[in-house]
Amino acid sequence: MDKKKMDEFKVKGEELLSKVKEIIHEGNIRKIIIKNDSGKTYLEVPVTVGVVGLVLAPVWAAIGALAALASSFNIQVIKKEEKEEPEDKKDVPAKKK
Repeated sequence: MDKKKMDEFKVKGEELLSKVKEIIHEGNIRKIIIKNDSGKTYLEVPVTVGVVGLVLAPVWAAIGALAALASSFNIQVIKKEEKEEPEDKKDVPAKKK
């Protein structure tokens, strides 16, 4: 089963768009959630593999407009972690054909 990891960043309004772009550029992201200081969710963006360029243009515009609404935001990043192999299968050599 896939494990999920969540990171959270606190950014100022003017840093919001650049931080989101930086997070997406790092890769291995499932979803980005943008909230205000009191916990109200403004935007949830599912990030799928292969979504780049023109597909994200409306998202960038929405995040840019959102940055003007508040002075600080919390960005929650839900990452998809790699599957771990069971302990008993790590040291088993591969079978030869």
